Amino acid sequence: MFIKFKKLQSYLTISLLISILFFSSCNQTSKTTELNLPEGFISTVFVDSIAETVRHMDVKNNGDLYVKFRRQSDDGVLAAIRDINKDGKADSIVKFGKYHIPQRGSYSTSARIYNGYLYYSSQLTIYRVKLDHNHLVPKSSPEIIVIDDHEHGSHEHIGKPLAFDDEGYIYVPFGAPNNACQDPKRTPLAPGRDPCPDLDLHGGIWRFKADKINQTQKDGELFATGLRSIVAMNWNPSDKTLYAVGHGRDDLARLWPNQYSKWESALLPSEEFIKIEKGDNFGWPYCYYDQMQNKKLLNPEYGGDGEIIGRCDQFKDPIIGFPGHWAPNDLVFYNGDAFPERYRNGAFVAFHGSTNRAPYPQSGYFVGFVPFKNGKPSGDYEIFADGFAQVDPIVNVRNAKYRPMGIAFSDDGSMYIADSRKGKIWRIEFQGKRENFGKKQLNRMEKRKQLSHFATPDIENDIIDMDEKKIEVKKYFNPLIVQFNNFSLFHIFYNQYKSKRDE
Repeated sequence: MFIKFKKLQSYLTISLLISILFFSSCNQTSKTTELNLPEGFISTVFVDSIAETVRHMDVKNNGDLYVKFRRQSDDGVLAAIRDINKDGKADSIVKFGKYHIPQRGSYSTSARIYNGYLYYSSQLTIYRVKLDHNHLVPKSSPEIIVIDDHEHGSHEHIGKPLAFDDEGYIYVPFGAPNNACQDPKRTPLAPGRDPCPDLDLHGGIWRFKADKINQTQKDGELFATGLRSIVAMNWNPSDKTLYAVGHGRDDLARLWPNQYSKWESALLPSEEFIKIEKGDNFGWPYCYYDQMQNKKLLNPEYGGDGEIIGRCDQFKDPIIGFPGHWAPNDLVFYNGDAFPERYRNGAFVAFHGSTNRAPYPQSGYFVGFVPFKNGKPSGDYEIFADGFAQVDPIVNVRNAKYRPMGIAFSDDGSMYIADSRKGKIWRIEFQGKRENFGKKQLNRMEKRKQLSHFATPDIENDIIDMDEKKIEVKKYFNPLIVQFNNFSLFHIFYNQYKSKRDE
């Protein structure tokens, strides 16, 4: 239940005073600029902003950072960044590169270094350019490795992240051109096409030769299918296997209000962390994974009702089911030794953050970590880096100041995290004692799971009422919920909700 504005004034003053006193005593050092990290880790701002903003990035063995722009500009489609004086901040940022065909849109995604080349993608093309040991910006001309030559051009889920194996192959997703294979798409109560014709050329990952130029999709091999949208994908060198974290479908309640509540639609379906082997089928568009029931269920477009399994028992399950709409947008396995031992061989995932959980708070907006042992997850997900949104609850995606997008590691042990809003890049280092790192150092991050952008919302009390004015909580607080008369400070807003999709 929400309390109207006039009744809140006496509570608000007391709540804010107590909160300010408490949180001021919990401030981290000035080095931990804006981000919340496990004890022993510090963050500094490496790049304050890049106008074109950033998607994926990678680090050359000499420490130079290469970042892929979200949008092209007259200055280029990438940036080469160097810390000349080794003070942990970028001194030289040079924009470069272009596409052979100019494009609109903001799904240009990948930048990965492989065998001395920088591979990068627009929405429709995979390029590579030879890196030069003597120059920050490559001097050679780019080559086209793969081009998406479909007649329809751009569509939903067109982004092309890249991964490379140990045998000279590059893996490229061709995302589904719609939500659930409806015709017309995203139409309430419209059934899905069965069989779905989109699976012939979309909704899967294709494998190509990494050093062969001018390939089209027909030159590749379908490696795995039943995948709606993949942005976070990488090769795990420890078990020599491809992994990804997929984007689940949207709009269960909007499209099927007779089958799903808005609460179910906010939490479902899962964002699936998957281990991908040749020939795998993960079930899109027929099925989705329900992380609360721990099973794949039939989509309503194909006769499902939130309980029916049907044909879904024939498709591969994820290794972890994250909550719905967190938007996993990068995946990197850590193989260094600068971080504490518990992080070795584990997976870091950048969760860009939800846009469509209304009438409940938005969720995600953090970098998570999944520990691995013997080639499989050895524990629940952990919050590694948080504080990007700078506000909680997150009423609308526009309220989030930053959205984590790309992850990269350098040979010296530094971690980089990029933001897609302003193009900010943070540098993360561990300065604690590796041998003493354990549950105690993780405790403050575990407490953050109480915040609304992690916690499962209460079906009634966490609804954001759009018809009443609420007090806007602008300051990003640590995970203490100050309560008076069962009233939570985190449920006060002043700004009205406006829905806005954001990739």
